[in-house]
Amino acid sequence: MEGEQVLIEATGAVLPAALAVALSPFPLIGIVLILSGERGRRNGLLFAAGWVIGLTVVSTLVAVVFGGADDPDSTSSAVADWGRVLAGGALIVLGARKWWKRPRGADHVAPPRWMASLGEATAGRALLLGLLLSGANPKNLVLTASAAASIAEAGAHDADLVAAITVFVLIASCTVLGSVAIHFIGGQRAASFLDSLRRFMVTNSNVITVIVLLLLGVSVLGDGLSGLGRR
Repeated sequence: MEGEQVLIEATGAVLPAALAVALSPFPLIGIVLILSGERGRRNGLLFAAGWVIGLTVVSTLVAVVFGGADDPDSTSSAVADWGRVLAGGALIVLGARKWWKRPRGADHVAPPRWMASLGEATAGRALLLGLLLSGANPKNLVLTASAAASIAEAGAHDADLVAAITVFVLIASCTVLGSVAIHFIGGQRAASFLDSLRRFMVTNSNVITVIVLLLLGVSVLGDGLSGLGRR
């Protein structure tokens, strides 16, 4: 029963960060553009594989590094709390900066230039892009590290650790994996839906990103301060 409680606690702790990763606009825009290309099915699967691998590697490494964080008096626990304080502050600053630099008035909102040729991406580029957007993107890196530290602090080990990381990765990947699944089973209607979703995300990417960054920043910062206050 104790193992189940640890897993439930770890899963609950990673939900906010996992949903924040899943709602990132650019990966969703990217996967839709890739799926609409000439070899969309192959490249879409490779992008999704890269995305899942990137999240899995980062979360596993952080969870292993903070393996002793379930002891409140341990150095690992203190480092994790201070890390949350810094990460939460960084997310808030990123959110405020994003809002300050948002397009004003009738400014045209367009995806980054690197997305322009995603429809003609090679297999290697699709895989690499998935890896980079999930594992090397600064915002996702902070969120994934925070979630993995929460898993370690919950005391998840062995099978529970694997299960908790799996839950995090699946939730954080639900929009990317869901887009691929919709493309495979939905035909032309799915293509129209995904393109509408892409346009919505392009138009509202700044607002979505700012809201996610600020809410998660406050949450992560609060968790870190609470942990430090208990010492």
